[in-house]
Amino acid sequence: MTPVTRRQLLSLGLGSAAVGLLAGCATPGTTSVNAQPTIAPAANGEKITLTYWAWLKDLQKVADIWNAKNPNVQVEAVWIPGGNKGGYQKMYSALAAGGGPDLAQVEMRTIPEFMLVNGLVDLSRYGADQHASKFDKTLWDQVTFTGSVYGIPQDSGPMATFYQPALYESVGAEPPTTWDDWAELAKELRGQNVYLDCFPISDASPFCSFATQAGAQWFRPGDDGWEINMTDEATLNVARFFDKAIDDDLVTTSYIPFSPAWFAAAADEKLASVTTASWGDALVKGVAGGEGKWRVSPMPTWGDTGYGSSYQGGSTAAVLANSKHPKEALEFAVWMCTDKEAIDALIEHSGIGWSPAADYIGAERQKPSDFFGGQNYNEDVFVPATQQQNPDWSWWPVTQQSFNILSDGFRRKASGGTLVDAVAYAEKEIIEAFTHKGLNIRKAKA
Repeated sequence: MTPVTRRQLLSLGLGSAAVGLLAGCATPGTTSVNAQPTIAPAANGEKITLTYWAWLKDLQKVADIWNAKNPNVQVEAVWIPGGNKGGYQKMYSALAAGGGPDLAQVEMRTIPEFMLVNGLVDLSRYGADQHASKFDKTLWDQVTFTGSVYGIPQDSGPMATFYQPALYESVGAEPPTTWDDWAELAKELRGQNVYLDCFPISDASPFCSFATQAGAQWFRPGDDGWEINMTDEATLNVARFFDKAIDDDLVTTSYIPFSPAWFAAAADEKLASVTTASWGDALVKGVAGGEGKWRVSPMPTWGDTGYGSSYQGGSTAAVLANSKHPKEALEFAVWMCTDKEAIDALIEHSGIGWSPAADYIGAERQKPSDFFGGQNYNEDVFVPATQQQNPDWSWWPVTQQSFNILSDGFRRKASGGTLVDAVAYAEKEIIEAFTHKGLNIRKAKA
């Protein structure tokens, strides 16, 4: 990941709106992460309670393991809706009122947006850096901005392909190793009235993952602001590829992964595969009559360029700016995300995504899977995938708005538009979004 300073993120080339942001904080009542927060450390014998807002189910059962071992630092888990389904608005409102939890679940791609409103504590001040070796380096880099850490990786989504081998075998095919092979297989399967996969034109997230795998780096911090390049060859090649796949009817755009229509097609053996994140295994297990009929293979690659895998999704345990106990919150977050007992509990009770720990994926994920025909797919496929991801990808301060813009453009594919045009259009609109926030941005030089 390209190093990004907080100065580059927030203060380079600021317009009046962003100057006001730093002078008085864009979210009233929050503590600037440039300033030392008011800290009330737990004194000897004093009991404190940390509050953790997250959309993980049954997270209290995980916290209770910590609570039993740490009587003076208790953790209370509070369920909130998923980030963009109301959870983030709840956090922003609490910050603006001068309150909020000590910890909150914040997606990796949303960390810069919270930094933009001074909503997070710089955890390096409390020793976060000494824990870096405990985490997957690619994930740690996504929460690190030149010497400062703004979240503890909580889970991630390395990518691979879940597929039905019987459908592949019906055309005499093995799992494709490249996207060109994937297109050939898709063509063969259409002769059997089967789609290899679907392509969601209402959600640009998968496309972003494919472009990341191809080697794209849409945003870079420059000396005087951000540089954007969403029309690089890596991205345009991916857009052209899926434009053709859609035009040739090799994929369907009539439903999205894991929708009711998707499950129906998969159960009816009209859909052969889905390339998605590791957390997709729990969803694939929802296919009626699917036990023993699915396997997992590495994600197809873009030939001699790009990377072996990508990532989709991923959250952090972030300490919000108004926390009175950031040191203890950091200690709990590191324990929760790296301790073997905690990881096993997160998998069992909360259905956590891929563990960010550098040396432990969870006991349950070291076993062969009956559903996937006895395949030990986590160790055989996903562990290598975590080591084959684009390390240079950086998230940016208006990520969610950018995804909305790109998704709007993709929807035009249904009425004759192209993904290539949508990417170019989105780049222009995103530049405008940066400008409206008072952030300097320019098109990267070829």
